Amino acid sequence: MLISLSIENYALIEHLEFKPTQGLTVITGETGAGKSIMMGALGLILGQRADAKSVRSNATKCVIEAAFNIEGYGLNAFFEENDLEYDAQSTIIRREIYASGKSRAFVNDTPVQLLCLKQLGEALIDIHSQHQNLLLGNNSFQEEVIDTIAQDKDLLNRYKTEYKELNRLRRSLQNLKDAASKGAEEADYMRYQLNKLDEAQLRDGEIEELEEEQEMLSHAEDIKSGLAEMGEMLDGDGESVLQLLKQLRDRSRNLTSLYPRLAEIAERMESDYIDLKDIADDVSNQAEEVNFDPERFSFVEERLGLLYALLKKHSKNTIGELIALRDELSEKMLHFDNSDAEIEELEKQLKSQTEKIRQTAAKLSSARKKAAQLFEKALVEKVAYLGMPNVRFEVQISPLKDFAPTGADEILFLFSANKNQPLKPAGEVASGGEISRLMLSIKALIADAKTLPTIIFDEIDTGVSGEIADRMGEVMKQISSHLQVITITHLPQVAGKGDAHFLVYKQDNESETQTHISVLEGDERIREVARMLSGAKITDQAIANAKSLMNLN
Repeated sequence: MLISLSIENYALIEHLEFKPTQGLTVITGETGAGKSIMMGALGLILGQRADAKSVRSNATKCVIEAAFNIEGYGLNAFFEENDLEYDAQSTIIRREIYASGKSRAFVNDTPVQLLCLKQLGEALIDIHSQHQNLLLGNNSFQEEVIDTIAQDKDLLNRYKTEYKELNRLRRSLQNLKDAASKGAEEADYMRYQLNKLDEAQLRDGEIEELEEEQEMLSHAEDIKSGLAEMGEMLDGDGESVLQLLKQLRDRSRNLTSLYPRLAEIAERMESDYIDLKDIADDVSNQAEEVNFDPERFSFVEERLGLLYALLKKHSKNTIGELIALRDELSEKMLHFDNSDAEIEELEKQLKSQTEKIRQTAAKLSSARKKAAQLFEKALVEKVAYLGMPNVRFEVQISPLKDFAPTGADEILFLFSANKNQPLKPAGEVASGGEISRLMLSIKALIADAKTLPTIIFDEIDTGVSGEIADRMGEVMKQISSHLQVITITHLPQVAGKGDAHFLVYKQDNESETQTHISVLEGDERIREVARMLSGAKITDQAIANAKSLMNLN
């Protein structure tokens, strides 16, 4: 339940503290005093989008903070999933809106996204404002009411999961059929491309190797001549490098016996001689290997021409990209060749899933029909109590042609307020006062089932008066016996039923107008109810009537 609401620098509110009671809290005040401003601020706590224009003039930001007792409402999992600290006794939600347009939200001082705040808000408070009366003609709302009465949450969740899988299979099958149809048109061309790429026997890095070999073959004579010259210089018949090094090695060996310190140099010369001899042998071998092979040269050039042509044709830069294209075409052709079998398999899965969801939808429909019968009877009783003795109400549940996201049913509330008047859709024929009474009765019936900590009625009693207003107050009082109810009202009959009474009022100072709220007790409360009865001039009769409404006589 809502423990407290604090508002700072929001619209006409500089600072406001609101602490409702656990039972029925009534809020009254002149039209335009700022009751709707309070509801707007509370809406921000519940995840509605912020508007920088709502920040009070000359303030840098507005702050709305609410404390809730959420004990017993099964929100532990939600807090754990969103990595939030769980405090059942006092969960604090704070919203900050800056004049710059920036907005931040916190749950127990942990920053949260707006979606998280909205999900939490829906579990904490149900706000029924005047425009929500239009929901009476909304099929989704009507379905939600019946599902709430039916207590079919688990069944509905199972259906939604199955519906999601059904749609996935339908999309997959259609995509596969489209691909098969398109593939049939392109299959010959793709197969031709794939064959050409397969015939090329592509190997990554081959172009670089062939280009190197082409360069070598193009200059084979120059390379062979150069290697032969190097071999002659290293180990030729004349005065070669190895001959000179051999002489130096021998001289160093001979001197070692006379000059031992030369031994290390002699060893190094021996090592250098061996290395250089190996080099000379390698040069000689490579000179013998290098030969111009016209056939090989022709093959290399033809092979490079083929690879270059394939790269250009397919707008690729490397053999690796061509190989990737080949593999992609191969996979497409595999799918195309196997598409009939894949389509057949998907059709089997789709048939099985359709039967599965049909059974779940039937169970869901059965649960709704049972709940509808109970709901019809209970609603007629409540509405009759609220001054419509001849009311008739029926929940029409018709099968849909196909599965919908929330079932295979179309639910329609049919209503008639008078004798001999045919049943028609409730949203089309009910008057303002009738809609108010219908909606209050519906809210009363689903309040227990939804296990909400708090329900707020924002002038739900519009369009009624007298004894009916008194009975609407009684219904709100009954609801408040098992959950917190806050009602904004202009009716003294409703205000008199409150366990706590708050007055919203505007006050002008030298520079601005501000909205305030104060708790009324004793004579103050009596006078406010009397004002609601008689207007600005409060008479003794109005005082007496106020006491009567408040059961103070």
